[in-house]
Amino acid sequence: MKRCLLSIIALLTTVLVAVAQPRISSNKEVHNFGQIEWKRPVTVEYTITNTGNEPLVLTDVNTSCACSVAEWTKEPIAPGEKGVVKASFDAKALGRFEKSVAIYSNAEPHLVYLKFKGEVVMEVKDFTKTHPFEIGNIRTNRNEISFPDVYRGEKPEMLMEVVNLSDRPYEPVLMHLPPYLKMEAEPNVLLKGKRGTIKLTLDTDLLQDFGLTQASMYLSRFAGDKISEENEIPFTAVLLPDFSQMTAQDSLNAPVIQLSETNIDLSEKLKKKRKASHSITITNNGKSPLSISKLQVFNSSVEVSLKKKVISAGETTKLKVTIRRNNEGNKKHHLRILMITNDPLHPKMEINIKR
Repeated sequence: MKRCLLSIIALLTTVLVAVAQPRISSNKEVHNFGQIEWKRPVTVEYTITNTGNEPLVLTDVNTSCACSVAEWTKEPIAPGEKGVVKASFDAKALGRFEKSVAIYSNAEPHLVYLKFKGEVVMEVKDFTKTHPFEIGNIRTNRNEISFPDVYRGEKPEMLMEVVNLSDRPYEPVLMHLPPYLKMEAEPNVLLKGKRGTIKLTLDTDLLQDFGLTQASMYLSRFAGDKISEENEIPFTAVLLPDFSQMTAQDSLNAPVIQLSETNIDLSEKLKKKRKASHSITITNNGKSPLSISKLQVFNSSVEVSLKKKVISAGETTKLKVTIRRNNEGNKKHHLRILMITNDPLHPKMEINIKR
């Protein structure tokens, strides 16, 4: 009997070990650059998701040639969360290429390969891969501008590449630029078939509040162009509290937020009724009060009710989320709640909602 029990315990332990593990998943296995210009570096970014139930650690990333440089998320990636792997390629020889990126992790298998390929040319003539977004006779490498996590006082920059495929000289201009954005075009005028860049600088001191700021700007397609849906470029920025002045002792005594869940599925409930609610427990596991300074929803069908915005150390509160089954035109939109806190390790928390 004792031997039987030991066998059962050993079997259960093996099953638990097999079940509790990280899993690595990428948004793409092969990235095709298309044509790229000789001696003009390009970068590919892979989004890595932990689809397992234990933290995923990317221990090392190697590329298959000396001309590639890799960067990756060094911190553990929690279950359901995402990290990034970037590979930069500086082409030294003309012709087609195919390279691999080796990712080592604590998942099974411990080694996975991602690839990127393309063709190095003296002059790019096919811009469909490098500049996939078409706005009139202008092609760009972006159809939106996003600064996901910025802090007050920072002035981050972002480049938008543009190509002029019209028959006349083109002056890159972003119309209706909000006051917190500054643009510089290089060069100021593009001839037919030539490309340039628009550098955007965000002045975070001019953002009004923490959390998400949204706006729209419009890329001119020709001289005297007007704004329309066809040339709209959405802008987003998420402003976070600045913790740069915190001391080591402040960090030890900081609040620590914990949510009972960050993904809510109300699809079954909404099949039977027009409104469904769900409560999430918010716990402060730190040593000082936790303050929730901002709580944002981005769809009229989502309502939130928070019992307390300041939670003492060791205490909990409830966040009630209510979804209404109306506004069917927005059903495919990504429903989420954005929470800004004074936890220096988790200043931004997101709750995803499926309906």
